[in-house]
Amino acid sequence: MRNNAEINALVLTGYGLNCDVETAHACELAGARAVCVHINDVISGAVSLEDFQIMVFIGGFSWGDDHGAGVIQAVRMKKNAGDRIIGFINQGGLVLGICNGFQTLVNFGLLPGMDNDYTARTVALTYNDCGNFRDDWVNLSINAQSPCVFTRGMKNMELPVRHGEGKFIADQKVIDQLIDQNQVVCRYARADGDLAAGGFPANPNGSMADIAGICDPTGRVFGLMPHPEAYNHPANHPDWTRNKHLRRCSSADEKPPLSAAGIRIFENAVTYFRA
Repeated sequence: MRNNAEINALVLTGYGLNCDVETAHACELAGARAVCVHINDVISGAVSLEDFQIMVFIGGFSWGDDHGAGVIQAVRMKKNAGDRIIGFINQGGLVLGICNGFQTLVNFGLLPGMDNDYTARTVALTYNDCGNFRDDWVNLSINAQSPCVFTRGMKNMELPVRHGEGKFIADQKVIDQLIDQNQVVCRYARADGDLAAGGFPANPNGSMADIAGICDPTGRVFGLMPHPEAYNHPANHPDWTRNKHLRRCSSADEKPPLSAAGIRIFENAVTYFRA
């Protein structure tokens, strides 16, 4: 992994993905240099992962989710670039998967990555219990004991969700292991901060143990269903017109408070290398 003064973030784009511009913007707000790279250029080797410190699997509907959310993208990248991606992780790179990107990571096997195995699929993200697509804002409780690089110093957060297949499921033994090893990074919560306990709509999809995001044992690979890149400015929040603090931070010449926005996740990734 190159030790550049400039932190470079590779933002994947391609067939059916649609959050590349927002994700690149979030990376740059956090202090990284973001480059949107087509999946084919990673697969062909036209773009080298060695030129980057951060790799982001973005949201959207890769290949239209025709064979399940994130399935085709995972199979294609695992078969054609799997060794390079795992090498990127083993050399110290950070990987973030958002929504469809999270679905891709679990189908690939990069998450949960137990016992340093980045190929086995042991968890899944499937259809929401409510039976429809959810486009809403959720409260998240962040596990302070997690090794996750992206959520350091965070306790809770509000982020938007927009998915039809976000229910996190696995064998109970795997769920217990994820919890015991603090690989469960964030969980759906109520407005008062207590866990959703499966209650709808606080838990928008029926995820087991209210799981909204997990990391690998190193804390350098992180996937979550909510969209941090979509909360990159106070005006993104649906309550910003009613919240005086958010309105004060919404002028064009004032940088958003990172502690109050999804951009904090990206800032933590940049800080990890600069530290």
